[in-house]
Amino acid sequence: MERRTFLATGVALPSALRTLAGFGDERAALPEAQGPSSVIARGADERFEELVRLVERQMREHSIPGAAFGVVKDGALLTRALGVTSIEDPRPVTTDTVFELASLSKTVTATAAMALVQQGRLDLDAPVRRYLPSFRVRDASVSASVTPRNLLTHATGWEPRYSVGDGTGALGRWVATMADLSQLAPPGRVWSYDNTGYGLMGHLIEVETGMDFRDALRELVFTPIGLDRASTRLTEIVTWPVALGHRPGRDGDVEVVRPYSMGSSIPAGGVNMSLASLMQFIAFHLGERDADGPLALTRATREAMRAPQLAKEPTTEWMGLGFHLRDLGGVRTAAHGGTAGAGHRCHMQLVPERRLGFAILTSHTEGWRLLQTVERATLEAYEGLTLAPSQPICGYRGHTETLDHVAPLGTQPEPAEYVGRYRGGRDRIVEVRAAPGGGLLIGDSDTPVLFYGPDVCFRSRGDATNHEFIREDGRVRWMRSGGQIARKEAQAPERTEIIR
Repeated sequence: MERRTFLATGVALPSALRTLAGFGDERAALPEAQGPSSVIARGADERFEELVRLVERQMREHSIPGAAFGVVKDGALLTRALGVTSIEDPRPVTTDTVFELASLSKTVTATAAMALVQQGRLDLDAPVRRYLPSFRVRDASVSASVTPRNLLTHATGWEPRYSVGDGTGALGRWVATMADLSQLAPPGRVWSYDNTGYGLMGHLIEVETGMDFRDALRELVFTPIGLDRASTRLTEIVTWPVALGHRPGRDGDVEVVRPYSMGSSIPAGGVNMSLASLMQFIAFHLGERDADGPLALTRATREAMRAPQLAKEPTTEWMGLGFHLRDLGGVRTAAHGGTAGAGHRCHMQLVPERRLGFAILTSHTEGWRLLQTVERATLEAYEGLTLAPSQPICGYRGHTETLDHVAPLGTQPEPAEYVGRYRGGRDRIVEVRAAPGGGLLIGDSDTPVLFYGPDVCFRSRGDATNHEFIREDGRVRWMRSGGQIARKEAQAPERTEIIR
């Protein structure tokens, strides 16, 4: 069968539709891993089946070869796997097929960090230097004051330069190169998506456990929770069925992404997991199941991870410890997304007060479109939750969603206080200009961004992109684009010395 013909058929290969034994019983043993032939859940859930049909339609529309979708609601788990692992070797996706989680990995890293907090081995508000005495960045005061809490909440304030090598000791070698990172905001002041902070947290965990980070994740997270198809080692991942990432190729065809990438680093984006294991992880964080042993997080610790830590001003969202938080109709949600270099696009979300959690895994770079559509449909189908008109959002994947629920303000703000030069790091400078017909021109784009609320604006044509302006003492001080900040410069660029 030719590739295009196969994709056009929209083949859907059902996998497990099951319940999790022991949900709601704090002392229950962890359920054993189950494959595609596991027990069928009692009764049908038409909401879930309609959502599966939506996933199928989205897969056909965006030429996505493989996907896996799961919902846990009131202790019952429903899962479905669809499509194939690769267009070149089309084997059926099952709930045990492994996907790269990309930035969903940050929730796993945060879980490991909180295990150390629970054991009294890590203080979230102590200086990082308590654990890594030689740590430093360009700003001496930041080197001395930044904390693990800042790392877990994307509130370090430094520029987002991040490149970690391979092999044992790679994180430690990379941390030694952070000395020239420039500062854009004081630690704890502004939310700015930061892989760098999670890389540093990974090395901190290594130092405190005396283990390679990959081994620490297994001891602190995978084994206590019972995640049998979760790994950070490619040598182990290739022994399981793996969904390869795909992207648009020449002439509209679909091609496999090569090489298979493990992410920018393991702590920020290198965990691989099956849907079956990811749903166990979600159920654990929802409090629908518990794990035995001294290394497992208590329910109180898990709840603390979902408490607001930092406002994502000027939006109405917050950052928790590893989770992005927002309210929909007064109901709190906790979520994360992932964008992998290997082509995977993933999403997970918890609605604890409604006992709802779900995950969507896809194997194509255009999968983010499916994620956004299915995420919103799942929230509405199960709980009637929707974005309010023009509700400001920051997105979950380090960039924003398309903003099809917003409309520009009838009267646009005067551009003068926003216009200027913004520095996003040593090598990134963005100019903001007034657009002739109203709104702003950002960078080299000739498409204006228009305000749809106080200090929040979006590019109104094509794939809408969110931009936010952050104030201090009433004056615009930072611009956030794609989840990352740039600092507004004075007329004469500020001069910063490298502290040696």
